[in-house]
Formats: sequence, C-alpha cells, structure tokens
Amino acid sequence: MVFNSLHFLIFFIFTTTAYYTLVGRWRWVLLLTASAYFYASFIPAYLLILGTIILFDYFAGICIEKLSGMWRTVMLAASIVANIAFLAFFKYYDFLNENIALLLRAGGIDYQPGTMDGSYPGLLLPIGLSFHTFQSMSYTIEVYRGNQRAERHFGIYALYVLFYPQLVAGPIERPQNVLGQFRQHITFDWENIRHGLWLIAWGMFKKVVIADRLALITDPVFATPGTQNAANLAIAAAFYSIQIYCDFSGYSDIALGSARTMGYKLMVNFRSPYFSKSVAEFWQRWHISLSTWFRDYVYIPLGGNRQGRFRTWFNLMFVFLLSGLWHGADWKFVIWGAFHGLLLVASQIRIPGISSIPDVFRVAWTFLVVTLAWIFFRAHSTDDALLIIRTIATPANWSLPQLPLSNSESIFCFFLIIVLFLKEYLSPEFVPAGWRFWPALGMATLICYLWGVFGSNQFIYFQF
Repeated sequence: MVFNSLHFLIFFIFTTTAYYTLVGRWRWVLLLTASAYFYASFIPAYLLILGTIILFDYFAGICIEKLSGMWRTVMLAASIVANIAFLAFFKYYDFLNENIALLLRAGGIDYQPGTMDGSYPGLLLPIGLSFHTFQSMSYTIEVYRGNQRAERHFGIYALYVLFYPQLVAGPIERPQNVLGQFRQHITFDWENIRHGLWLIAWGMFKKVVIADRLALITDPVFATPGTQNAANLAIAAAFYSIQIYCDFSGYSDIALGSARTMGYKLMVNFRSPYFSKSVAEFWQRWHISLSTWFRDYVYIPLGGNRQGRFRTWFNLMFVFLLSGLWHGADWKFVIWGAFHGLLLVASQIRIPGISSIPDVFRVAWTFLVVTLAWIFFRAHSTDDALLIIRTIATPANWSLPQLPLSNSESIFCFFLIIVLFLKEYLSPEFVPAGWRFWPALGMATLICYLWGVFGSNQFIYFQF
C-alpha cells in the first residue's frame, strides 16, 4: 500500500475518521492495528520480523533503566547488536557473501557463494528495515543516556516503531518527540486538518507530477548509458537530483501531513536542500533525521571535531562510509558515501576568499557536486557510473540531446522544476488560509490527477 494509491487514500480517510470518533484511551489500539495492517499490506510476514525487533527492544529498554553499572552497558550492546544483526542478515547477506568469495578466490580458494534467494527461498528484504532498526536503536540509546524513561506500555512502544505515516521511510524519530504525543488527548482542530491536508497535497504533487514524470526520462537513460550522448546523460543526472528529492521529500510531506491531520507533529526531514551553499549545509537540510542520527550516535561519540583535525576527518569519513552502506548493499553506495565524506573533509580546509564568492555560484557548485555523487547512487553499477562520468567529461561525446520524451514533454519537465524551486524559494511553508484553502486544495488535487504519472512507481527510499 503505497502513498500514491487509491488503497492508501481509502485507508487514510477511514483511519483518520475513526481516530476522531474514538475516545483517547482507545486511539492507540486503532493506530497500532491500522499501522500493522498498513505494513502487512506489503508482505504479511514482515510483521513477524518487525514484531521481534519491537519485543526485544521493549524489554531491553526496561532492563537498561533497571540495571546499573556494567550491566546497563551490556544490555544496550545486546540491543544494538540484535538490531544490526537483523539488518545485516536481511540486507547484507548477499553482499558480504559475494565479497568473501572474491577474497577467497584471490587467495586461491574456490568458494561458490549462496544467495539469499538460494539459501533462504522467498526471503526478501523487509521494506523500511533500515529505518525501523535505527529508530528502535534510538530508543534504547536514549533510555541508556537518561534522556527517555523506559516505556512500560507495550502498545504505546509498539506504536512508536510501527506508526504508519513514518513506518517505511522515516523520518527516523526520537522517542522524546513522539512517545509523549501518543499519550496526549488530542482534540479535533481545523488547523491540524488544514496543515496536514496541504502537506499531503504538496507531497503528492512532488511525487506523482514531478518525480514520476522525471523518471520517464531518467529510467531509460540510466538503463542504457552506453548508447547515450553526453547531453542526455548530463540532463538525466540533473533530473535525477530533482527526482530523488521530490520522491523522498514528497513521501516525507505525505507522512508529516498524515500524522498532522491527527494532531501529531513529526520532525521535518527536508529544508530546501538544493539552496545549500556548501555540502556541509546540504547535509543540514537533506534527510535531517538520518544525518542527525549519525551525528548524535556515531560522529559525536567518536569525538566529533573535538580531537584535532585528522581525527575529525577520520570521523567524517567513517560516518559517511556507514551512511553509504546504510543506503544499500553495493559498492556504488559505499563510493557515494565516500565521495560525500571527502567533500566534507575538503570543506574543513579554509580557502581564503571562498566566502566572498556570490551565493548563487556556491549554490550552483553544491548542486553540481551533489549531482555528480547521485550518479553513483542511481547507476545500475559502479562501472555504469564511471562510464556516465567519462562520457560527460569527454567533449567529443557532446551533441544535441535526444531524450526519451518529446520536446514539449521535456520542456514541461523543466517548467515543473521551475515551479518547484520558485515555491520553495518564495514560500516553502505556505498554506492557504481561510476560505481560500478548500478551492486551493481542490485545484491541487485536480492538478495531481490530470498531470500525475500513475502506475507501479514505488518511492525510491522504500528499498532501504
């Protein structure tokens, strides 16, 4: 059940309506049941995996709070190891097996690796597992640090992990932000409805009108990089930068909007990242819940920037290599993470006069290098990514673009991108007020229906 489907629309209307008809003490039951149904709609067996994680960390949190001394640390370590073990088994089994086989063959040992499908037929990566495990680890870490009391109400804790708006692709919430909200008696408020529905409409516009339309160009170009000229590849790379932003931030807007209609406020995950004047600023605006997770639970515990220049550089590289692996079990994601790490390390070096460069050029440069990194993220393999970069960098490969869409459709894509940037630059948090709201919402819905690309396009970050 993806957000851009009729199934979800019916589910959302039913759940939100039922939510306001129930008294407070039963709402958690409704939301937990609805969230379990939402997740089971992908593959029911996923619930068993997620349920195991929830059960383990629920008791781990209580034990961490009750124990003292070394045993608290042991319990936290057990929780973290268990979560990472789940993630490693389902997400990295094939990747680790294949790379071990390569190392053994290099040493003269003939080892034929099995695959997840071969060793465990029918076993698939649960949707959103990387998000679940990180959110679950946030809970036990915060309990260990004394920033959060262990949640005794199992249903409320399960809802913290299962809450359907942010279940499969974030934002990765901290327990301090949402556990307390689930205990509040939230009354019906038109402001929540207005803000929530507008966020959903804007998120849907970004997903089905912009992201999925740009995919009509990026998908065929990236599928056959060896047959494309440099102009095609450069345009596809730039379009993919916009596509992945509209796809992922569109999901986040729908998630925040779905929660807001019921009075819950989730953390903002994006703040116009392509207006960033540096890569460091980009990571303060892009996937904020993940970047702050790595900052608070990995970078700062490693010493952050407090132990000298070289240790800071090491910490940055380590965090971004982990971030690359978090995104996918493939060397192209590791390279993507390493590239961003190197950019962050380079940004630590003070270059005289750089602050005097006009902002527009700094924004353009940041977009350029981030787009270069996205090529590794989107390409089918590392070899394809390198081929794309070589083709773009070779002047002889440049000629007039021949995109998969007609000229008028391609121009329409450029028009949509201009609309996106104008909206985010002029009024990123605009919500129509008063009587104007319902006509504006109706117009936005009609535009999504008429201009949207509908089909089987899932959100890109569902695979992580």
